[in-house]
Amino acid sequence: MSSEPIDESVENPLAGLIERTLSRLRRIDTAPTDDRPKTLADLYAEHRMRLVRLAILLVDEQGTAEDVVQEAFTGLHRHWSELRDERAALGYLRTAVVNGSRSVLRRRRTAREYVPPHQVNARSAESLAMLSAEHQAVVAALSSLPARQREVLVLRYYGGLSEAEIAESTGISKGAVKSTASRALASVAKVMAGRPGPG
Repeated sequence: MSSEPIDESVENPLAGLIERTLSRLRRIDTAPTDDRPKTLADLYAEHRMRLVRLAILLVDEQGTAEDVVQEAFTGLHRHWSELRDERAALGYLRTAVVNGSRSVLRRRRTAREYVPPHQVNARSAESLAMLSAEHQAVVAALSSLPARQREVLVLRYYGGLSEAEIAESTGISKGAVKSTASRALASVAKVMAGRPGPG
């Protein structure tokens, strides 16, 4: 197996659409950086919104996503003296956001056993306004995926992570990352094929 980044766009044109959609969101969220050492406050100012959007893509609820990111920064503060550098801090934050999102989804699933499910689409208006109808359909299709598949696609195409980084953030092997991405793209293709066309 190769350690090359996932490149499904050659085999699956839907992968290209997913990549364009999430890459566009990533460009919107990415701020220019400088080379001075980062403090926790710098990391918060530069990466909070991007991490919130990552969490929104995973949990589908802005308030909950903000809570997940706040908990990640709280954990980073507790472990600040143990980290090597800014990249280690960003890796810690990504992993904490993914794990926090998983915990939220587990609690939500447990709660649904006792309370009827409540569908909420609370993505930021700014993010959705900047997307075309086709891109909005992709984001909606991502919401229908199982958590693990959604995590892999979001981390790859929105987070811009390699297979190895995704494997580290999610706690699965690189091979599992590739197979999960492939299954996720097939699932999104089915959802997209079933949606009404233009006109």
